Amino acid sequence: MSTSIPNLVLAIGPEPLLADRAVARILAEIRTVEPMAIQQTLNAAEIEIGDIGNALAPSLFGERRVLVIRELQDLDSDCASEITNYLASPDESITLVLVHKGVVKGKALLEAVRKAKPLEIACTAIKKDNEKLDFIRAEFAGHGRKIDAAAARALVDAVGGDIRELASAASQLINDTTGAIDAAAVERYHGGRVEATGFKVADAAIDGNIGVALATLRQALDTGTDPVLITSALASGLRTIAKVATASRGARANELAGQLGLAPWQIDKARRQMIGWNAESITVAIKAIARADGAVKGGESDPIYALERAVMTVARARS
Repeated sequence: MSTSIPNLVLAIGPEPLLADRAVARILAEIRTVEPMAIQQTLNAAEIEIGDIGNALAPSLFGERRVLVIRELQDLDSDCASEITNYLASPDESITLVLVHKGVVKGKALLEAVRKAKPLEIACTAIKKDNEKLDFIRAEFAGHGRKIDAAAARALVDAVGGDIRELASAASQLINDTTGAIDAAAVERYHGGRVEATGFKVADAAIDGNIGVALATLRQALDTGTDPVLITSALASGLRTIAKVATASRGARANELAGQLGLAPWQIDKARRQMIGWNAESITVAIKAIARADGAVKGGESDPIYALERAVMTVARARS
């Protein structure tokens, strides 16, 4: 952002950490220009008629003010007009920051806000595995640090999908270490958690190590890992192996990445794991995982037994 202060900001999307960061960044940038700016925050679900109008009323002293309204999609329709009326004639001394999850609820107000041409900040959900890895790399890059592919993978495996926890784990590593981060550093700080994940279960099963796979499975379940995430990790690992197996063995991972829709490190890992697997054994394993997936989603009375059975079938399918 330049030194000009925006009068209307829309942080939109379902990822709360990114929304929080967007608001914090806007406030920090405003205060570099207006150090005495006054901030007020309202939660839409708690707003009553007149609250917004009062907060946006002209000030006698003309000081810079920032009004943040969170969870805009939950704003009562009777209160929405206070925002649309204000947008028709905004106060240049006020920055209105609106935080919306990007859902259908509150769509009419959202459209009215967008017509006012706000500074829009996307707070896109970070769900896919490659998005989490990109997020981790960006966290380190933002502090002038590097994390290698294996370390980023290990950190995601250890911490899981919660973006706040990933950010916190990255911050710990940044603050407590120096230089580039490798897998050994992640293991030192998060090794106890790495073992209790669906990805660790999947890796052990795909490697044919029944004992480690079952032990890790029990630990993962004991520490609260959702069984659905375990079947998902198993299926993902085998699908990746099947996909890589069809590609040219002589091609470099970087060359195949775009073609296969995988990161280079995923291709390298699959090439290591594919030893002992063929089309027939992969089919057997995938069918076992599909049965377990149905079981953990309510298809059987003992889903944990079904999950253990699937892990053993996958491990034994590897020749």
